[in-house]
Amino acid sequence: AKEGLGSRRAVLSPLWMLRPDGRVPTDEPMGLTHRERQAESGDDADDDHQLLRSMPDHDVANSKSKRNNLRTIGIAVISILAVATVMHGMLREWTDANILRAATWNVAAINNNPFEYWITHDDADYNKLMEDVQDFISEPGLRDVSVGSVFTPAMWAELKGLMAARQWAGLDEVEQRWTDDFSKRLIISGFMKDKALGEKRLASMPDRVTNTINTADGKVANRPTVINCFSGHMETVDAWWKEWKKFMFDTTLELPSGSKMIPADMLGKIKRSKYPAVTAEEELISIPLQTLAQAIFDATLVHIVNSVSPKAKWQQLQQQMCDSLNRKKDENTLAILANTYSDTDVFFLQETANAFIRKATTNDQLSTRFFLAKSATPDAKRDQNSLMLLSRSYFREQTLMEHTNAVMGSFDKSVPVATGDLLVVSVQDMLDRHYLLASFHGDTNGLATLPVLDAVHKLAQTMPDHRLVFGLDANTYTVGTSKLQGVTEFAAAFVAAGYSSCWGDIPNPSSPTTFNARTYLQPQLQKAARTDEKVSKGDVNPKDFILFPKSAYSVTSAIKDNTGKRRYIEGMVFPTLHFPSDHGLVWTQLKVL
Repeated sequence: AKEGLGSRRAVLSPLWMLRPDGRVPTDEPMGLTHRERQAESGDDADDDHQLLRSMPDHDVANSKSKRNNLRTIGIAVISILAVATVMHGMLREWTDANILRAATWNVAAINNNPFEYWITHDDADYNKLMEDVQDFISEPGLRDVSVGSVFTPAMWAELKGLMAARQWAGLDEVEQRWTDDFSKRLIISGFMKDKALGEKRLASMPDRVTNTINTADGKVANRPTVINCFSGHMETVDAWWKEWKKFMFDTTLELPSGSKMIPADMLGKIKRSKYPAVTAEEELISIPLQTLAQAIFDATLVHIVNSVSPKAKWQQLQQQMCDSLNRKKDENTLAILANTYSDTDVFFLQETANAFIRKATTNDQLSTRFFLAKSATPDAKRDQNSLMLLSRSYFREQTLMEHTNAVMGSFDKSVPVATGDLLVVSVQDMLDRHYLLASFHGDTNGLATLPVLDAVHKLAQTMPDHRLVFGLDANTYTVGTSKLQGVTEFAAAFVAAGYSSCWGDIPNPSSPTTFNARTYLQPQLQKAARTDEKVSKGDVNPKDFILFPKSAYSVTSAIKDNTGKRRYIEGMVFPTLHFPSDHGLVWTQLKVL
């Protein structure tokens, strides 16, 4: 009777109260029957025990049997679930150990000019603005007015006075050129489209120096112009001019080096030895001459955009693009990595800046899941470096070693590889398997890609116990020439070395990972593409790859992405407001053979 009551008590108790032996823990004295405990306590019996007391003996026995069966079934179910959970975890761990998920992405250095390339924008006013600017410059008609009517003689007089205060030489010669030449030119046909000005770099050189200036506090200072992220008044040429002369001649900036300068003093001579189109006289007066050319160029752009966008909608669009593609570019890039591709084991990244690296290491989502692999000798001048993010759950950080110099040291001057373009490391995973990993950014024409592939392959041959995985922007082209690396020839080279790619042994030349084209709002108008020339004059090429030994891995899936949502929209120019790079992200899942 005592055993029977104890068993029923166990069945009536919640499952979580069961002890390992199936009994219910209790603080009541052991060895007492239910009636004895009731007598001791004087309490009324609960409903369940009342029911049992009122039952005939054979019903009590049946009830006991049924509840014992239920208890046994319950314990069995729990045991099965526990074993299944453990087995599922073991199976998943075993499966994941035989899978490597890799991504490569040229995140693209921050472009200071939000208008330089066509983008895909949600606002129809963007396309209208860009098409109107295109039409203004392509077919100006009566809008092709004189330079002197836009950048006025009064503005020139003020500029000359500001340059004289800096005691610049050659002002009389520059004034002569202004009076006899520049002031009389037409703004489009005579100035903006003048190839000689481009060959002499009279507008592009000072723009490169003063467009966006890094300051000691980690921020930037923008020259007042349409082609950067300056947010001040530019609704008229007069409003722009007040901002421009103040910036160039009255704003002292503290630079990262610790020195303090005004932007005008940062300009240097344009040397004839480097730019033969420049005459000997122009080299001597090149500082005031380029300052004048820059002022005319900026004034003309302000005049154009305000002519086609009279309510200054152009500046709203400019600031919106600056937020997405410039000011918050790093944050938007990191969000795609952390959210859309959180399951990745290794990211191969190219063209990252120091600011990006700093933000990546302080990003809570990424820093807890990944550790950073970067070069001990990064590029500080261009501030564009290849790096990697490695999963903490897949790789052992303490085994990380760099081998970049072993590869870089094998190149002669004919190979166009710059510091920061290549990163090579070795690392072990949690199963003590050895890897050689490389991230590479090829030169614009892709001519360094084959020499780098060959050099990395030779290093891999000296480390036979390591598996090479190589993520790169190869800068290959659909059709190769003597000056452009073709994708078909690139594929033949990596297959001959024993490798395959995420796109197979024969990548489709017509499956691009880039689609960008220059607009008319940038200094190199000869490279500008009309809205109907985006494909013919744009960069629409298969450039991004993940390579691996055919003997070590097979591809189970591969995707390219220009949306940040694991989806690629063919025929869409990018970047977009939601995808901040002009290169698609490439992701693949590799199975260990």
